[in-house]
Amino acid sequence: MRIIILGAGRVGESVADSLCSENNDITIVDPDPERLHELEERLDLRGVTGNGIQPSVLRRAGAEDADLFIACASSDETNLAACKVARSVFNIPTTIARLRSPEFVEGDALLGPEGFGVDHVICPEESVMHTIHQLIDYPEALQVLEFSQGRAHLIAVRAASSSILVNHTIREFRELYPAAPMRVVAIYRQGTEVPVARDTRVLPGDEVFVLADKERIRHVLGAIHNFDRPVRRVMIAGGGKVGLRLARGLAGQCEVKVIERDRKRCDYLAGELGTEALVLQGDAADEELLIEENVGDMDLFIALTSDDEDNILSAMLAKRLGARRVISLINRRIYADMMQGSTIDIALSPAHTVIGELLAHVRRGDVAAVHSLRRGAAEAIEGVARGDARTSKLVSRRIEEITLPEGARFGAVVRGEGRQCEVLMPHHDLVIEEGDHVIIFLTSKRLLRAVEKLFQVSATFF
Repeated sequence: MRIIILGAGRVGESVADSLCSENNDITIVDPDPERLHELEERLDLRGVTGNGIQPSVLRRAGAEDADLFIACASSDETNLAACKVARSVFNIPTTIARLRSPEFVEGDALLGPEGFGVDHVICPEESVMHTIHQLIDYPEALQVLEFSQGRAHLIAVRAASSSILVNHTIREFRELYPAAPMRVVAIYRQGTEVPVARDTRVLPGDEVFVLADKERIRHVLGAIHNFDRPVRRVMIAGGGKVGLRLARGLAGQCEVKVIERDRKRCDYLAGELGTEALVLQGDAADEELLIEENVGDMDLFIALTSDDEDNILSAMLAKRLGARRVISLINRRIYADMMQGSTIDIALSPAHTVIGELLAHVRRGDVAAVHSLRRGAAEAIEGVARGDARTSKLVSRRIEEITLPEGARFGAVVRGEGRQCEVLMPHHDLVIEEGDHVIIFLTSKRLLRAVEKLFQVSATFF
């Protein structure tokens, strides 16, 4: 696929990095030639220097032959104008814009063909908010991913030493806990993948990825991790846009404290939040301040400043002082990778949270959702089975008759819609029906093309 990316910032870099690894033809446009040269040296892409809203620049970038245009510059105005040019001048089939303002909602007439020509909207900040709320809803989880409009959940959880699953095989667990139908799709032990089979034994500290019906997921989590108490006390470091929106969202649900360094911003936060949260001026990495504000009593400490180093330091300090769980917002990928397995429970990357949203528009076949796991190393894909026994590699076939590439495994099959929807575990004799949503876990992105072909309908397939 020929893809043009506008903006070589952190989001643009993450998008380019993810898409380049899949043998796409990537061109990135940015006014900074040094930044482009740096990316060209490291990634397999072409850089074009210039203003991305100018037709001449987009023409040099290959807009006349492009399949997808992704505008992720720092300015909403630039992204909107660039999408308009991409659609109106070059008729690029699909345009995606990164928009921070909540005034622009996907599907609005203003963004449609007669407006700015934006097909899809992505907002890293909104994705971060959604991710944090999921982690608050499921305090045992390390990652929560939704499929089939939220009916099926793929959750990563660290196995607790006293849980039912630990020191048992997956087969034994199913016998001990029949009330929690689930599918273990991956296990990582000290960062290394463990082959998943019925006789695989789960050890304390293992990172376990499980797929289950939303209605059953709490039973599954309780069996693997033991139930954590609900999140009732939250401390937020950083009162920027994300911090403010999160504090508002948690109002009435939790006791919230916000620590912000800037005095004027504190005044603004206090005016916006009123009695819904306690706003404190200070440095979130100040040990005395954290102790004074009882950080050790917090169920959750979230570092959301614009500085990666401050976020890492304050989160590690909060954990050492007794905070039950800490989350740190980290933009630089190398920092986020370094923090995996550290005292920081969860490292969030704004760019990484939107990768799945973008990947769904790049995948071939009838793909409904894509989620990136373990910072892009693995992936879970949800596709819709179309066609019939003659034209499809899936429809009217039992699970045992479908050959997946080594490293890919079935996670779940979601059948039906609305109240009639049901999540089926992929037993060997389950027959795939037309319209089923099939979720497949891939341990490596190199398996994507082979899996995508399963969801492509062929008039000549026998």
